[in-house]
Amino acid sequence: MTESTNDSKQLLKILIGAAWIDGKIQPQEREYLQKTAEKHQLADDPEIRPFLYQLRTVKAEECYQWLEQYLGNHPSQQEYENLIEAISGLIYSDGDVASEEAKLLTQLQEYQPNNHSALNNVLKTVQKLYQRYVTS
Repeated sequence: MTESTNDSKQLLKILIGAAWIDGKIQPQEREYLQKTAEKHQLADDPEIRPFLYQLRTVKAEECYQWLEQYLGNHPSQQEYENLIEAISGLIYSDGDVASEEAKLLTQLQEYQPNNHSALNNVLKTVQKLYQRYVTS
């Protein structure tokens, strides 16, 4: 497995965990996860499949553990931005942000590399995603 595939798989697991963080996966979140899995050619991956088809639930602690593993001690700005963009897309896909999801986004700030101009770019991306989901 290539490093890129492994990163994609880790990111998808985090997204699945984020979808479960409020205790249930909304239909829009399920669709977002399916599209993401297909995009990265992971829909039939034996490790991902049970999560993707809700044969196994994910506890919040597990999601946070995957998050820490993905970002490590010193995430790059690109890794951080990719993660924020992917999680925001998932969270806003159903047009509703649960308190647990908001807490996850807040928790992500702890991992933010010290680059404020990049943070502004990420926040603009999140705003655009939110507006796209609200107006569609």
